Amino acid sequence: MQKMNVRTDTKRTPAEIARRNEVQTRLKRAAAAETEALLDSLNAAADGLDEDMVDAAREQFGENTVTHGKKVSLFRHICAAFVNPFTAILFGLALVSTFTDILLPEPGKANPMTVIIIVTMVLISGLLRFVQETRSGNAAEKLLKMIKTTTSVQRREEGRIEIPLEEVVVGDVVHLAAGDMIPADMRVISAKDLFVSQSALTGESASVEKTAAAALGAPDSLAETHNLAFMGSNVISGSAVGVVLAVGDDTLFGDMAKNVTAKPVQTSFEKGVNSVSWLLIRFMLVMVPVVLFANGLTKGDWLQAVLFALSVAVGLTPEMLPMIVTTCLAKGAVAMSREKTIIKNLNSIQNLGSIDILCTDKTGTLTQDRVALEYHLNIHGDEDARVLRHAFLNSYYQTGLKNLMDIAIIERTQLEQADIPELRGLTERFIKVDEIPFDFERRRMSVVVANGKTQMITKGAVEEMLSICGYAEFEGNVLPLTNEIRAYILRKVDDLNEDGLRVIAVAQKTNPSPVGAFSVADEADMVLMGYLAFLDPPKESTEGAIKALRDHGVTVKILTGDNEKVTRNVCRQVGIPVERLLLGTELDEMDDRALGRAAEEVSVFAKLSPQQKARVITALREGGHSVGYMGDGINDAAGMKASDVGISVDTAVDIAKESADVILLEKDLRVLEKGIVAGRKTYANMIKYIKMTASSNFGNMLSVLVASAFLPFLPMMPLHLILLNLIYDLSCTAIPWDNVDKAFLALPRKWDASSVGKFMVWLGPTSSLFDITTYLLMYFVICPAMTGGLLFHQLTDPAAQTAYIALFQAGWFVESMWSQTLVIHMIRTPKIPFFQSHASAPVTLLSFAGIAALTVIPFTSLGAAIGLAALPPIYFAWLAATVLLYMVLATTFKKVFIRRYGNLL
Repeated sequence: MQKMNVRTDTKRTPAEIARRNEVQTRLKRAAAAETEALLDSLNAAADGLDEDMVDAAREQFGENTVTHGKKVSLFRHICAAFVNPFTAILFGLALVSTFTDILLPEPGKANPMTVIIIVTMVLISGLLRFVQETRSGNAAEKLLKMIKTTTSVQRREEGRIEIPLEEVVVGDVVHLAAGDMIPADMRVISAKDLFVSQSALTGESASVEKTAAAALGAPDSLAETHNLAFMGSNVISGSAVGVVLAVGDDTLFGDMAKNVTAKPVQTSFEKGVNSVSWLLIRFMLVMVPVVLFANGLTKGDWLQAVLFALSVAVGLTPEMLPMIVTTCLAKGAVAMSREKTIIKNLNSIQNLGSIDILCTDKTGTLTQDRVALEYHLNIHGDEDARVLRHAFLNSYYQTGLKNLMDIAIIERTQLEQADIPELRGLTERFIKVDEIPFDFERRRMSVVVANGKTQMITKGAVEEMLSICGYAEFEGNVLPLTNEIRAYILRKVDDLNEDGLRVIAVAQKTNPSPVGAFSVADEADMVLMGYLAFLDPPKESTEGAIKALRDHGVTVKILTGDNEKVTRNVCRQVGIPVERLLLGTELDEMDDRALGRAAEEVSVFAKLSPQQKARVITALREGGHSVGYMGDGINDAAGMKASDVGISVDTAVDIAKESADVILLEKDLRVLEKGIVAGRKTYANMIKYIKMTASSNFGNMLSVLVASAFLPFLPMMPLHLILLNLIYDLSCTAIPWDNVDKAFLALPRKWDASSVGKFMVWLGPTSSLFDITTYLLMYFVICPAMTGGLLFHQLTDPAAQTAYIALFQAGWFVESMWSQTLVIHMIRTPKIPFFQSHASAPVTLLSFAGIAALTVIPFTSLGAAIGLAALPPIYFAWLAATVLLYMVLATTFKKVFIRRYGNLL
């Protein structure tokens, strides 16, 4: 997360400065106070707030919601919808046209129609964009509300409960564990090995230890105070209890977010759309002067040449591009939400559709996420209630993140209490003294309990447990852990792993050290008691989901912290080939180049740390892949940040949801596969419009150049060009609702700006060729047939010349709309349109409505008013032949283009 830039005090109001100073004073005093005095000063209590106290705190200190930047007014929002390079060009053209069409002509000859149509185009484009951006923002807001993040607080009536972050108030007593987001600015009042990441506030990636002791000296900054924890931070390891000091905009994070000036980093997709926009603008800026001088020098009427050049500029401006992109993204996000996929950032839609490798953890993704404790065994593999009793005390009394194994241990103990007396009343007979929380480096956690004697009970990964055990309960005796006994234990564990069981070990140590001084150093010379074997069976849907992802061009790679034997067993059951499996220890011995080669070949990685997962993902990305990473644990945040698109689930720990770009409402690969397909549909419709606009505009440029060079008159009046462009743009507004070929959805699609240029150069001249044949047809065949066989230069009567021009321009006006609109249907699919691939009903209806409207105009009074003449029946026979030949040629060019470059879109 990037560090924020905030306003200085000179830009704050006096009230804001006073408020900030008051909050900082409160934080400093709280840091120096003892716990009881602190709680009294906040009208709080160790057993939590009651309902009246909560209401009073909320009334005094406000809601726990953060204002991100200054709220944009409706007026500024509307203005922003009109501010882009395309509307700026159109405004400029309208201004010039006001002079040339209204102010400069002689009295009675002023014609405001061009200005009216340009302003109408600007209004339609801007208003549609405003409406779609508003709908997009509302949709995004609703989707984000579906993602619930909670925190654990102590309340007087209910005890310890989970509440949404926004319901936290000043004075609340909050319990923190590994993976939690810190919900507000708070004073730590008790902590055990608490390390937090404050990178969102300070930009420093290293974790910081927080302790509960009162702060005696004044640190350089509040963020460095050892007993203060801040909103925007997250718990890396350990556990703590704290009391809330500031909420919402009063927090350090809220103060920064409210005054943030840093702009979000542009995604590759945004950069690509902008590059296409400026490419089209540069084409226009080059072409307009060429058209101006070509017409001015050959025809002598410089005013008409200026008007025509301006009209060409309007025709070459894809003013609907911002609106089409916004609409596609908004519609895509809503469509994906129906597939239980929530997009936190709309621009992540294209990234999700582009992934060709999905890296995922094993637990809960391939498996059912319902772990069952199958066996509680002593070292010899025999059922042993003592092992279950010690495991229960460890799981029950630990206050950190209770995972599925802890829940399974507690449930199994409760189930067996009826038959095994020694499992009854454990929580009454044993009291908790201390704990050493779990972290992913140690891969174990310890609880200290007392029952006449003090006992440390530790459970964790077998290899890590063996490293801290000096003894083992072997054949009824406590013996030193020799190499022979160690080998015996590992063989037993291997046998369980081969059956697909996940195994952890349990150890204990009596009277380990004085009360209150327990630490990781005490996890030594322990006595290994036995094992816990868990079954986490594969989901029935997993094999089909992996096949569906593979059919859509997505390779699934497993990155797990579990051991290789269990991982191999599960992968075999779900159809993932495990020809070679790479372990974390092997990965550490590889340099980046060797890892890059191995990552291409290996599909399963086991016993990985969070940093090793991130390294594998980075290696795959550097190999040219677009990588998604799916996870839900604390250990997955680094992998998500390293990937192109981080994917988590609604039930994930806070930091995983915070790091993700995409949230699944159901932890199932089938849901993700549907989300990927929806992302590709969204991208497909955006790239259709971009490519058809680019190629159509390029073809129009060539047509206009030819006409300007060889015709003795303008091929179309400026007003005709602008009207044509308006109706064509309206017919394109349905593209976000278009169908997408299944073949397109079968492969990942990456944004490639260079493909737009290639497409434009190849397909653009196709329509130009038929524009030119239409010129020849109208000039040498149709028009002379109406003037007794005379060509334009042979006519001497001005009225006859005017009629000749009106008929010519009507012919190109109609043909241009037909060819330009057919581009939509030709380019939207590599197949034969109307036969092998069908556009959606909105696209078909709107595009053919546009064709019908333009075709009818020359026969109406509007057509006569703007200088168009009715076309003879023979014209439409020629038009039908032209359209048929155009479709044949365009289809041929598409096939050649696909053979050369691999795909059409």
